[in-house]
Amino acid sequence: MQAVFPNQLGKVSLDTFYGAINKVERSLIRMDADEVTYNLHIMSRLDFELQLLEGALAVRDLPEAWHERLEADLGIAPKSDRDGVLQDVHWYSDYIGGVFQGYTLGNIMAAQFYEAALKAHPDIPDQIRAGEFSTLHGRLKENIYQHGMKFTAAELLERATGGSLRIEPFMRYLRTKYGELYNLR
Repeated sequence: MQAVFPNQLGKVSLDTFYGAINKVERSLIRMDADEVTYNLHIMSRLDFELQLLEGALAVRDLPEAWHERLEADLGIAPKSDRDGVLQDVHWYSDYIGGVFQGYTLGNIMAAQFYEAALKAHPDIPDQIRAGEFSTLHGRLKENIYQHGMKFTAAELLERATGGSLRIEPFMRYLRTKYGELYNLR
């Protein structure tokens, strides 16, 4: 990056660059959210979908509910529905129910797959630092990619990791990565 953008990045250290591209901050827009707060956006959408589908929330009340929820969860609120309830194409293109949680499940599963890969090959982080991904890629091909849709997500997770879906690997990942970045305990 420094070779391509010498004026902008020539004097920026790797640590500074890494911290900048992994910044955690509140965001109104799900697609602009960082990997720590992204799942808060997903949880609110899932809650809204359930309320809509169960009849506990009327569509006309969704913008106000959205505004209140983001204020409560993230401490920020949209100034318009465009940056609020209308930001996601899913809801006005006929995808109500069952889409959003897939993003968070994917994040949780990815951390679990990665943790299993580390258990089998503890040198993967050193390889990644050296720009080498063949061990990790080989593990993914052998345990996940080659199976396509042969197994359910739960079956594939069991086969690849030896266990069922667990949140702990994802939480460890976030705590480790961002604990180091922000000097948290």
